[in-house]
Amino acid sequence: MQDQRATTSKEGPSGKALDANVDLIAVVVAMTDHGPSVLTVGQANALPSGPFELGHRSLQFGLRTWVEHQTGHQLGYIEQLYTFADRDRIGEQRQQRVISISYLALTRAESADASGKRAWRCWYDYFPWEDHRSGIPPILANILQPRLLAWADGAELDAERRERQRRAAIVFGMDGHDWNEELVLQRYELLYEAGLIEEAMRGTERSASSPIPGVPMIADHRRILATGIARLRSKIKYRPVVFELMPPVFTLLQLQRAVEALSGRLVHKPNFRRLIEQQDLVEEAGGTTADTVGRPAKLFRFRHAVLDERVAAGTKLPLPRA
Repeated sequence: MQDQRATTSKEGPSGKALDANVDLIAVVVAMTDHGPSVLTVGQANALPSGPFELGHRSLQFGLRTWVEHQTGHQLGYIEQLYTFADRDRIGEQRQQRVISISYLALTRAESADASGKRAWRCWYDYFPWEDHRSGIPPILANILQPRLLAWADGAELDAERRERQRRAAIVFGMDGHDWNEELVLQRYELLYEAGLIEEAMRGTERSASSPIPGVPMIADHRRILATGIARLRSKIKYRPVVFELMPPVFTLLQLQRAVEALSGRLVHKPNFRRLIEQQDLVEEAGGTTADTVGRPAKLFRFRHAVLDERVAAGTKLPLPRA
């Protein structure tokens, strides 16, 4: 069968044509019983993906087609994430450059059933250092910080050693720096540069070393997943995208728990509820639920009119004081 994938060709400085294949990759997120989860295929080590083909009328159409074909899941909310084209990050020897165009898609839990083709896996399985809801995770203090400091001390030049120490302190919240939940990609990239994760060890002499905990993924898929998590953590602060992940009706506690799970941090409950009410993000749906301790909790739904009333409308993160 003739290959129908789309390619680009351009003459490079050497006079040779540079051919590139375009792959479409989806970071599909849902809130499941396991927390914020990502849709995976294969052995839960790959994101749904496929080549952009000549028959696809658009990039989004091609992505939706591949996701539905591989997982049986129809995408709703979708936005483009980033384009990756690093030659040394695929992990395979290819004759052609692969350009990966990634997308973030959000769906609701009732659509997040598992099947033989796919699986939903908590994203903290891939990034165990990102969940700070119960305080600083042990992996950070016991494993990551010592190995990052050892990597920094291994620099030949004093200036390079100081720069490595500075970067590690900023992105991992060390030496008095605050933890920034949005720096997911920067943390992954630093661990890759330091050679501490499995993806960085493939095909090298370091493959005999022990990588830090965290489920690896094929090619560059964990890097792309980190990009999606960072985008979502940032966006929930100024756009009401969290409601794409909520059921049609919910309690304010359920909404708070969803925001905390996504950000990996606890929020200040009274301040969070006050911000939600001040921004008119929700309205009473009528009825209550008894799935809480104490008196029944009111049910709410997202007030869609807010999308027409203003551009910036997010859930905010009123974090408790340390």
